[in-house]
Amino acid sequence: MIPAMGYVDFMRANAKWLAAGVILTFSSSYGQTFFISIFAGEIRAEFGLSHGAWGGIYTLGTSLSAATMIWAGGLTDRFRSRVLGPVFLCLLSAACVFMALNTAAWALILVIFCLRFTGQGMTSHIAVVSMARWFSAARGKALTVAGFGFPLGQAILPLVFVALMTLIDWRSLWLIAAALPLLAIPFLIWLLRVERSPRNPELAEHSKGVMDRHWSRADMLKDWNFWLVLPAVLGLPTFGTALFFQQVHFVETKGWELVDFVALIPVFTGVTILANVLGGSLVDRLGAFRMLPLFQLPFAVTFLIFASGQSLISAAAAFVFFGLTQGMATPVIGSFWAEFYGTRHLGAIKSIGAAVMVFGTAIGPGLTGYLIDFGIDFVDQMYAIAAYIVLSSMLAALAMRRARRLTLAAQINVIRP
Repeated sequence: MIPAMGYVDFMRANAKWLAAGVILTFSSSYGQTFFISIFAGEIRAEFGLSHGAWGGIYTLGTSLSAATMIWAGGLTDRFRSRVLGPVFLCLLSAACVFMALNTAAWALILVIFCLRFTGQGMTSHIAVVSMARWFSAARGKALTVAGFGFPLGQAILPLVFVALMTLIDWRSLWLIAAALPLLAIPFLIWLLRVERSPRNPELAEHSKGVMDRHWSRADMLKDWNFWLVLPAVLGLPTFGTALFFQQVHFVETKGWELVDFVALIPVFTGVTILANVLGGSLVDRLGAFRMLPLFQLPFAVTFLIFASGQSLISAAAAFVFFGLTQGMATPVIGSFWAEFYGTRHLGAIKSIGAAVMVFGTAIGPGLTGYLIDFGIDFVDQMYAIAAYIVLSSMLAALAMRRARRLTLAAQINVIRP
């Protein structure tokens, strides 16, 4: 049985499809905040932007990406991953070239839109939807393994590109970044020559959600549970993005060197991978229902440590807690949409989830940037961020309790004569 399979056996049996997922999640890095933000100092200096102005540009471009995701995310219900994956990797490469060649401050909005939509938006969306649809009983494991590309990108790319920045002009580095998604395309096409056929197609393709029903996107938007869960879904992308986006300002406030701070990211990566594996197993065993209200609590601890700590040792400890939440996020949130609302309309439903998360990544940089311009350092904002995370977890717990009650009531009504 698949649930009893260990990770090694599971990866060996499904290596091609899981590797395709890793390629997509790793390639999404070029449109992720942790990558774009390492060029923040050069971009602001080149175009004469304040923290607030750069944050506003980033917010607007990312918000446009979130709005576009509502439509584009549904493409995964109509086209196979072996078609969509190469197309969006090509578009992501073009977006990197756009960043390298752009000379107008106003066009940065379009540049950020292109990078965020093709990279952080659609490339990662294709990977997550594919795993959730191809696997059912081992959905948590599949999302975990495919999600390895996220922490690998976070561990490798900032270190490499920050080091190269001392030798190569930042615009030339974006041209190097443009070549990397193109190099991934032949491997992706080869791996997905035949897409996975679920062992139980009926279960995998048409599993029902809560209240024993197939939810449409419109049904989900009318569901109070969705709105109660929304703050928890927003928390990590909003403030995780803000943390990476404001890392230059943050290290300046603390009196640290950026290269020393970035060197701690492998600690974050290692914990993320371990938490990813643990999270996938827990989701398969306990379900996303139980995990959703709990997975982001370590994230609150992250901001408390970053705010109060004065040394890089404390920063390393904060990255450990950050990694716990980041690692569990992919299997927990990725499984949540399928487990809660079913898989019949998963692409359309997940597109809302993806849009929400992308919108969160838009809010974080803009909000924190303007607060910095108003004299509230990012360090001072961290206590309020921790409080938000705890409150959103409580709302998610309320939603899960309410969903169980409604599901039980629906089952009783079915059994009654």
